Amino acid sequence: MRMPARRLVGFACWSSAAWLLMWAGIAGAQGVHVAIIPATSQVAPGATFDLELKVTQSGSAFNGFDAVIGYDSAALTLIPLSPTSVQEGTLMTSACANTFHRFTPSTNTITLADVLLCAGVSVTGPGQIYRLRFQASNTVQVTHVTFQPGLQFYSAGLFVNPAISSDAVVGIGTPVGVDPPTRPAGLGLRVAPNPAPGRTSFVLEVNRAGPVRVSVVDVRGRLVRRFEDSLATPGTRTVTWDGHDAAGRRVPAGVYLVTLEAGGRSVSSHVSLVR
Repeated sequence: MRMPARRLVGFACWSSAAWLLMWAGIAGAQGVHVAIIPATSQVAPGATFDLELKVTQSGSAFNGFDAVIGYDSAALTLIPLSPTSVQEGTLMTSACANTFHRFTPSTNTITLADVLLCAGVSVTGPGQIYRLRFQASNTVQVTHVTFQPGLQFYSAGLFVNPAISSDAVVGIGTPVGVDPPTRPAGLGLRVAPNPAPGRTSFVLEVNRAGPVRVSVVDVRGRLVRRFEDSLATPGTRTVTWDGHDAAGRRVPAGVYLVTLEAGGRSVSSHVSLVR
């Protein structure tokens, strides 16, 4: 029996839409894992050294990102490269020669934006997406270079989530050990911004390697969204939540419970979504 043309068209459209939704769900579940590399390093007082922002594994495709990098200007001096375009990572520049690039340094933070402007071009990693140069102070100390709230990846103008980040520790004239203060003293969870206008970041502190889980639950105890990282290393990372549930639906305004679980322990906080 032949299916009427109208029903065939409808079936084809439904099939295409279902396939796209399924693909988007899979891609969205992967997210982007990004780290400041090397995670630990030792430099001589007064030395100049580079750090790179690197997507550490294959994941969701993206063609642009925003990031805010924090550092202690009393310990490190940022040295902008000339021209600043050479700071763009090879993963980005090798994919497309035409980019929108913004580099805005200020005291203790660096705001970055890099977007591929070639139609239909995206990247998945692993690979370098940015490079930063610093000069160490002459004071022996341990300092940190960190992702601040605001890390976000994009694909053709759409958010790519989650963005899972890892920070770096630099020992100036001293080795970076495995004991505090080079690692967080325990579990830590901070939500910013809070209240959140539809999108927010969870800043996680984890003091041991192993699986990490972040769960978002509504006031009725129903699971809204879960982020998991089975390869987590000790340190601080940021997970971005776009205010949607696991199926990609926008959740209503209200108060949600956020729980970080790692190493058999947990810590919770609340986030208020406003629309």
